[in-house]
Amino acid sequence: GVSANTAAFSAGQEGAGGMPTVSENIAFELPVDSENKAKTIKLNSVAKPHMRAFHLSWFSFFISFVSTFAAAPMIPILRDDVDLTIVDLGNAGVAAVSGTILARIIMGYVCDAFGPRYGHGVLMLGTAPAVFAMSVVGDAAGFIVCRLVIGFSLATFVATQYWTSVMFNPKIVGLANATTAGWGNLGGGVTQFMMPVIYGGMLTHGSPFLAWRLAFFVPGCCHILVGVLCLLFAQDLPDGQFQDLEKKGELQTTPAVTLFAMGMSNYRMWCMTISYAFCFGIELTMNNIVTAYYFDQFELPLATAGVIGSLYGMMNLFARSLGGVASDWAAFKFGMRGRLWSLWILQTSEGFICVVMGRVYNSLGLTIFFMVVFSLFVQMSEGASFGIVPFLSKRTLGVCSGFIGAGGNVGGAIMMAAFFKSDKYETYDGISLMGVCIIACTLVVVTIHFPQWGSMFLPANEHVTEQDYYLAEYTEEEKVAGVAKAAMKFAEESKGERGQARLALMDKETPATDVQL
Repeated sequence: GVSANTAAFSAGQEGAGGMPTVSENIAFELPVDSENKAKTIKLNSVAKPHMRAFHLSWFSFFISFVSTFAAAPMIPILRDDVDLTIVDLGNAGVAAVSGTILARIIMGYVCDAFGPRYGHGVLMLGTAPAVFAMSVVGDAAGFIVCRLVIGFSLATFVATQYWTSVMFNPKIVGLANATTAGWGNLGGGVTQFMMPVIYGGMLTHGSPFLAWRLAFFVPGCCHILVGVLCLLFAQDLPDGQFQDLEKKGELQTTPAVTLFAMGMSNYRMWCMTISYAFCFGIELTMNNIVTAYYFDQFELPLATAGVIGSLYGMMNLFARSLGGVASDWAAFKFGMRGRLWSLWILQTSEGFICVVMGRVYNSLGLTIFFMVVFSLFVQMSEGASFGIVPFLSKRTLGVCSGFIGAGGNVGGAIMMAAFFKSDKYETYDGISLMGVCIIACTLVVVTIHFPQWGSMFLPANEHVTEQDYYLAEYTEEEKVAGVAKAAMKFAEESKGERGQARLALMDKETPATDVQL
């Protein structure tokens, strides 16, 4: 079960009397709150809507990672076939992670206006042709363009985080977001060894220069599969599909210009955008360089370098979830201030370990060890980041998620361009310099302040409530018309972000409280 902000994977929990939870005439397999958001995570279920959205969202993001970085572990082969220079490879790496910057921002609005189901489905189907086109590229320009377009699919991250945020209760949203994103990011590790294995299998059908091309048909087909599954078999919200709820008058959409203006006026979003650039952006950078680094620095066989390189991404199997758990636990104990402290500690530690990894370049064993530990803190920082994001705004959650997700790609593009695009720096020096940037830029977390909950060093304003914060995004007319009803429910559910001690004090002062711990 789940106790307050400390979340646990549920092996299965039902409502009273052993029956599925029923809320407003809608039957759910999982127990739900006043917003019909699930209170537990049941991994062995694909029941609609909560767990089906959970599994489809991470799988879609997983496939986007596989295809975006499918070329990276095969660079030692394809660079000779397509005659790519180090500058071409650097430009392609930047294109792969920068192409999705605008796509992620747009995806935020798509989720707010049309729902996450269309975000996943349309994007995966729309980028599938570029994956197949990799099999016929003949020059550097074609290679860069294909990697650019395939990189658009990484915008599924925004839809993934939006989907789990609207499907799961605030007390476990950190874990839900971290797990779906982490398992999606896992694709960046899996592709490091999967593509060389597929390439090896294709060698039975032709030469090395043909085999790497045939290998791209596997991720291309996966794009089509997951796109169809999301469109035909999933549900946008606990209460139904976006379009159906709009027709019934139960869901009101806001004009794009208004949403973007609201989201962009929230300075906390910009702080998180900068911070996220130095955890997720670092992961994207490592996915681009790690296999080639082991191949060149330690003169390992390609398959061996790919397996070792995959360890970096494979940490997503559990590490990002640990970050979500750490964030939820810190919130249970210390409220939002605990979430902010956990993010700063994890990401600053990530930076120091990154510096050390670059300094042990003469030892294969130490490099592998510090790479694994470095990856652990990178993924945990990502999980802790999206333990905070759902609370930035209720009304513009998609826009905020889009900009913050895009920030990760901006960070990846900047790091690639600054340290790994040319031969100005040795790769190990670039890795250490990247660590210094992480430490410095993570200080932005200190400036994030919620009036109702406080910040790392400043307490909350006792005169500001959750309702004050979230309803400020609505006009008086909208409040009277009931447009802010969902925000009011969310504000009530998010009172747990006050922390255990503050809630206990409030219980003594106001015995008739409706806050449940």
